Amino acid sequence: MADLDIKDRVMEAIDMFRPQLQADGGDMEFISIDEQMRVHLNLTGACGSCPMATMTLKMGVERYIKDAVPEITEVIQDNQPAMAEGDGFYF
Repeated sequence: MADLDIKDRVMEAIDMFRPQLQADGGDMEFISIDEQMRVHLNLTGACGSCPMATMTLKMGVERYIKDAVPEITEVIQDNQPAMAEGDGFYF
C-alpha cells in the first residue's frame, strides 16, 4: 500500500507542477517509478525539444517532486514507452 501512496503523491506533485510547463506550450507524461525510487517522465510538446529541458527537469520538476515526496531519489527524462507489467518493477 505504501507504494501506491508514493505513486499517488508523485502524481499529485506532477499535476501541481504541470501548469508551469503548459504555460510555455509543454507538458509531461508519467512513465514509471523504478526500484531505485527514480521517477521516469517524458517531457512533451515544446518541452520535449527545448534546449533548456534538462534544466527544467532537474531544477524545476525534480526539485518539486522530491520536496513533495522525499522518498524519490531522482527524476529522469525517459522517451521510452512505459514497460508492460511484468517487465520490471513499476508502480
